[in-house]
Amino acid sequence: MLVFLIVFPLIIALCSLVIPWYQVRSWLLPIVSAVHLLLSGMLVLGRFPVTGDWIGLDALSQLVLVVTSVLFFGCAVYAVGYLDLRRDRGNQTMVPCLLIFLAVMTLAIAARHLGLLWVAVEATTIASAPLIYFNRNRLSIEATWKYLMICSVGIALAMLGILFIAYAALGGGTPVSLQFDTLLAQAPQLSKPWLHAGFVFLLVGFGTKMGLAPLHSWKPDAYGEAPGMIGALLAGGLTSVAFLGVLRGVQLMAAAGDGGMARQALLGMGLLSLALAAVFMVRQPDIKRLLAYSSVEHMGLLAIGVGIGGVAAFAAMLHLVNNALTKGCLFLAAGNVQRAYTSKNLAEVRGAIGALPVSGTLFLAAFLAITGSPPFGPFLSEFTMLRGIFGGEHYVIGMLVLVLLAMVFIGMGATVLTSTQGAPSATTAGFRDRWLLCISPLGFILLVLILGLYIPEPLREALQRAADLLEVHP
Repeated sequence: MLVFLIVFPLIIALCSLVIPWYQVRSWLLPIVSAVHLLLSGMLVLGRFPVTGDWIGLDALSQLVLVVTSVLFFGCAVYAVGYLDLRRDRGNQTMVPCLLIFLAVMTLAIAARHLGLLWVAVEATTIASAPLIYFNRNRLSIEATWKYLMICSVGIALAMLGILFIAYAALGGGTPVSLQFDTLLAQAPQLSKPWLHAGFVFLLVGFGTKMGLAPLHSWKPDAYGEAPGMIGALLAGGLTSVAFLGVLRGVQLMAAAGDGGMARQALLGMGLLSLALAAVFMVRQPDIKRLLAYSSVEHMGLLAIGVGIGGVAAFAAMLHLVNNALTKGCLFLAAGNVQRAYTSKNLAEVRGAIGALPVSGTLFLAAFLAITGSPPFGPFLSEFTMLRGIFGGEHYVIGMLVLVLLAMVFIGMGATVLTSTQGAPSATTAGFRDRWLLCISPLGFILLVLILGLYIPEPLREALQRAADLLEVHP
């Protein structure tokens, strides 16, 4: 069943290349993603076996799989309305690339072999590049090449990390295998210097795909030029998959008894990401570049949570869910606002709520959510993370995080509040809210609101199991 979950979108992607009807091709996206979401839920609930040497699911991958599937389904529904408006660009590239993107993300999530994980993550880069280039202008091709070059270099470094881990097994006198469960079992016998080097290269490689500072330079351009739904998939889906790759390295280090070193590295990169995002978000005029730096900020928070461990690691798992859903709402609503004003420069956007009552309100609500305002889910996950930081007596780190989060709120608020309030600008292009373009961001923000008020017990247990995997000791 897990193999079918990976292969099914690939088969439909091939079929979409020969289907002559435009609208039918577009509707393949929500149909395939609905099947994917249903099967993902059945796999996570244990209806089918999910273990194997090459692919399988543990608590971490189950969490990322469900989050990615939910996000993709919402974006697929949005895509039907979006592609109907963009018939001038066609959908013969967009639809198959999106389906291939879903398949390779699923493969990366399910991979239990480091070589297979590397291949799948590299395939996500190739599949998503045409999506970034969808608008086919000078800026989009520049963003696409920057994305390809920087991420490919990062993945090449991740390959070196995998080779170093293999050499760590050879140097430790154990049989060389890149099968992840075998590596976990052999972790105490691995050569420590080579294992440390391998982890550093994995962190740099997969951290580039996450967008951790200072490896984030592709994000503002790629998010700024890609369609809103592609930005949502990159910020909420692809980053979660790359984060899973980093967590595989953390698991290996913890199993080898060197979890402290891995956590210190994550903590340093997390704080740097949060600080850099806070600085660049102040007076940022471009709406999508603003959201790109917001993504850097939240990748930093995930790294900090895992770096602290304990309660903060649980909060990081919860924040992974909240970040993906909130980014989905933000990017989709921002895309609607950009379409109405034919500009992504917030200085030219005024009174978005008046011009687009639904999309403008959703954009404002998602801004409040992503900046950690109650009663939304990110507030709960960030509060829990701070409780773990101060509970672990990391007072300096806790104060730094609080100050930087306040800077982010002020930086985003200065532009978002100005653009959504007041009388609508006279330059709106006549675009109005449509249900296919509003139902997905509305669903995302409602889920985020529910998670801020109540965490269902099955989800709480899933988050705790995922966090526990990071605390494994030899």
